[in-house]
Amino acid sequence: MNWGLRIRGLGVAVATLLLVAACGSTGGGGTASCNAKTATSASDCGGMDALVAAAKKEGELNVIALPPDWANYGAIISGFTAKYGIKVNSANPNGSSQEEVDAINQLSGTNRAPDVVDVGMKVALANTAVFAPYKVSTWNDILAGQKEPTGLWVQDYGGFMGIGYQSSKVPGGTINSVSDLLGSGFKSKVALAGDPTKSNQGLNGIVLAAVANGGSLDDISKGVDFFHQMKQAGNYVPVIATAATVKSGQTSVVFEWDYLSTSHGKDVSDWKIFVPSNATIGGYYAQAINKQAPHPASARLWEEYLYSDAGQNLWLKGGARPVRQAAMEKAGTIDKAAASALPPVTGTPQFPTQDQLTAAGAYVAAHWSAAVS
Repeated sequence: MNWGLRIRGLGVAVATLLLVAACGSTGGGGTASCNAKTATSASDCGGMDALVAAAKKEGELNVIALPPDWANYGAIISGFTAKYGIKVNSANPNGSSQEEVDAINQLSGTNRAPDVVDVGMKVALANTAVFAPYKVSTWNDILAGQKEPTGLWVQDYGGFMGIGYQSSKVPGGTINSVSDLLGSGFKSKVALAGDPTKSNQGLNGIVLAAVANGGSLDDISKGVDFFHQMKQAGNYVPVIATAATVKSGQTSVVFEWDYLSTSHGKDVSDWKIFVPSNATIGGYYAQAINKQAPHPASARLWEEYLYSDAGQNLWLKGGARPVRQAAMEKAGTIDKAAASALPPVTGTPQFPTQDQLTAAGAYVAAHWSAAVS
């Protein structure tokens, strides 16, 4: 699920030079003129050079729930380390958005707590109390609706929900409608890529099913009903789909974001993606910084990297639509080959509002267990 961050680092050149020169060692990502933990922009830290120096002093960054094949995060992490020499500690790569925030709370005060999170909007909006405000240098490229005004969260990349499938394992080798999944040829094949009571991706799979079956963004009951029908037919597999379960054939049909589904093609040569024209559900994820981040300078430098042209193009190469895509296309800094490779969208995109997602999440929490048990 989302959209990005940026900095308004406008300062007098002489003042900036003085701030940078004054930055001495104080520990914890701070300097004499830069307390990274409270910095709301790079300019608060004396500029990018001072922020980089403070982050290099910390030497580490803790991330969570970032599988290497999720939106090209493997390359993004490697690129960040190569550029700045900062070690990235990646925990619980297959964790959910809620588990990311749970880790912030459970590991608070330790060096193992996540410095940053990449979460769905439902989780982002419900947990702003544990986030730190920060505006990246490219802040003005991001639409107002895609960021919290002070930078507590900023949408970063997104795409559309689709149904990925191994064509050799479905009737006729193709899926033409969501209702096809109720057929006898889909026994023990259909899965979600996340627990819909905890996962943004899982929840949006239910939203897609609802809209495709006559529901709406305001009424996802038909989505829960549809999964109940698949469960009764023996088609729904109560296993969270991952790259491993897809590769093994355990989950050969998966409700998943199109840019994540694309990655299965490297393991399954006949993997295809169906985005229903009558249920083209879009969404973005969001970045946020833990306000008690054990590596506050590295956390802020990571955000700067993600929202730079380099970081945005790496997401694009992973099949995701970066939040600054329109601005980069206008500026001529977009990776044109990667942009042209994005999955086509034929229907009219629908983007759930935050109120709709919150209501959807509440409905699923109350009815999901009974529907698929």
